[in-house]
Amino acid sequence: MEKGFKVQIFPNKEQKELMFKSFGCVRFAYNWALAREKENYEKGGKFISDMDLRKEFTQLKKKEEFKWLNEINNNVTKQAIKDLCKAYKNFFNKKAKHPRFKSKKKSKKSFYNDVYKIKFDDYKVRIESIGWVDMAENRIPRNCKYLNPKVSFDGVKFWLSISCILEDEENNLQKTEPIGIDMGIKTLMTCSNGMNFNRVSTKKEKKKLKRLQKKASRHYDKMMKTKSSDKSKNLLKLETLIRKQHQRISNVRLNNIHQATTKLVNLNPKAIVVEDLNVQGMMKNKHLSEKIADCLFREIYRQLEYKCKNKGIEFIVADRFYPSSKICSNCGHKKEKLSLSERTYKCECCENVIDRDFNASLNLKNLAYN
Repeated sequence: MEKGFKVQIFPNKEQKELMFKSFGCVRFAYNWALAREKENYEKGGKFISDMDLRKEFTQLKKKEEFKWLNEINNNVTKQAIKDLCKAYKNFFNKKAKHPRFKSKKKSKKSFYNDVYKIKFDDYKVRIESIGWVDMAENRIPRNCKYLNPKVSFDGVKFWLSISCILEDEENNLQKTEPIGIDMGIKTLMTCSNGMNFNRVSTKKEKKKLKRLQKKASRHYDKMMKTKSSDKSKNLLKLETLIRKQHQRISNVRLNNIHQATTKLVNLNPKAIVVEDLNVQGMMKNKHLSEKIADCLFREIYRQLEYKCKNKGIEFIVADRFYPSSKICSNCGHKKEKLSLSERTYKCECCENVIDRDFNASLNLKNLAYN
């Protein structure tokens, strides 16, 4: 079983400098490799393999003007070139768009660490060419195979992410009945077992974010009037606070979903059935788009999927056009018309009166028996 871990790390001043140099070298190596591929294609050449690109890059590092690339570990730039070649292969296989150049301001800041060089101690991690760095948590397992360790910076905090190959957990507990989950905006998840989970409110956090953004906007206006390109210390502080507030909003949403999905998976059902929502289409509704974005439906699916896999629970996604809300969970009669304003389902055949969302969750649950 492959399990991922993401832990906050606390580098000192010197280590931060080395990390920022590594981020810059990753961006340079990626952009250089992309430029070489483009230049070669325009001349009518074939795709250059990552091995040939790395050989060229090694020769480039020997030149006087590029000696600064030798200040950081070789594996950092080597992996950046590999990532570019992988991005091209995904493009050729129609799995992704054409690779683009990494921007200094917008691109994600991260670099690779060699799998065999990384070491862990109590609340410490040894990163190649950086040294021992303090960690916030001591939960990464020892004596197992590690995959793709990366150090990243999100504008506020430094993180270490790593995957570990662990033995599969044996789940000998008796399975309970399946659970159907109906997604919604007012009630985030309505479950067939009677459990309900509400959407978390981020109104206060968004209000504070708006206030900070207005303050920053006034600073930008001053810069425009004075035609200055240098940001003041106060503006830099405000930008950091804005990034922190964005992170807080994201963390509040994710924490709510993690708690809900963990409670459901810990019930150990035979299966969990969810509906396949057209979120992209739903976002076109300007009156509901902000609330739909708050729900993070895709994140709910992702968490349920991997948590079910770890526990040996079957995870079922119903067909997008399955009319879970229109079918009576008692007799199976289907209503041809059901408006969004009708929050109570009233069956014309068996006179069953039931909450609309709860009725949908029961129909989803029944799919596990089919």
